Amino acid sequence: MFIEKACLRVRNLAGMLLFYRQVIGLEVISETKDGAVLGVGRVGLIELIGDPDAVQPARNAAGLYHVAFEMPTRKDLARWAVHAVKSNFQLSGAADHLVTESFYLNDPEGNGLEVYANRPENQWTWDAGRVAMGVFDPDVEGLLKLAINDRDEYTAAPSAMRIGHIHLKVGDVNAAESFYSKVIGLDVTRQAPGVVFMSSGKYHHHVAANVWESNGAPARDERAAGLCWFSIAVVDPQALKKLEGRVRDAAAPLKVKPETLETADPWGNKIRLVAARPS
Repeated sequence: MFIEKACLRVRNLAGMLLFYRQVIGLEVISETKDGAVLGVGRVGLIELIGDPDAVQPARNAAGLYHVAFEMPTRKDLARWAVHAVKSNFQLSGAADHLVTESFYLNDPEGNGLEVYANRPENQWTWDAGRVAMGVFDPDVEGLLKLAINDRDEYTAAPSAMRIGHIHLKVGDVNAAESFYSKVIGLDVTRQAPGVVFMSSGKYHHHVAANVWESNGAPARDERAAGLCWFSIAVVDPQALKKLEGRVRDAAAPLKVKPETLETADPWGNKIRLVAARPS
């Protein structure tokens, strides 16, 4: 399984389109008066749904913590970092997580974003199914040496950029772990105070869930701006069928469409489980 796409409900569609094109380098794949799909090449990554009346969620509400864009290479991340500096984009942080090097920022409506590159997998340290992660000072100077620093060469997102993971705000980290591991079928790869990381196929994480701001949060307001849904692609059709059975057994919300299941976690974060398309 892997993250395919994320959908955001936004109040200012035109402004958000401009942001994701200019800052992340996405291109508009399709567009209507009420929304748009942006991505790279013909691969959609972010869908925006315009809703000027969307409710502004409280800071401690469940929902999106960040959408994480995975750069194909460290050099691509360096080119983006120069782009951010030259364009005076407001970054909220940067970190070395041992498995990744990451930069953080918010879009104009407060949705958290991460732009990162993986370290080589042979540098990841695993022990009994858990991967070593942390928060360390990034080697920004070393990173920027990989890019030309006197001009901005990042004119578009690289064609192999994808959404690497989704990080959620939830009301109870143990309940989140139970739902995403037992129902969705992800493996727990890391636990730390107030947060759990989970993945498929021994990736460091495809989904993370924390209670740092949202401990005890109830279900989300469906009218709220922010995360509308995110999709997880399932490579094995039989696994998708078994997943449907687990969702039914858990009495979780379920809508069944051709090659797509839609459910939601206990806080109303909607998940679309889709059959992976051949590459």
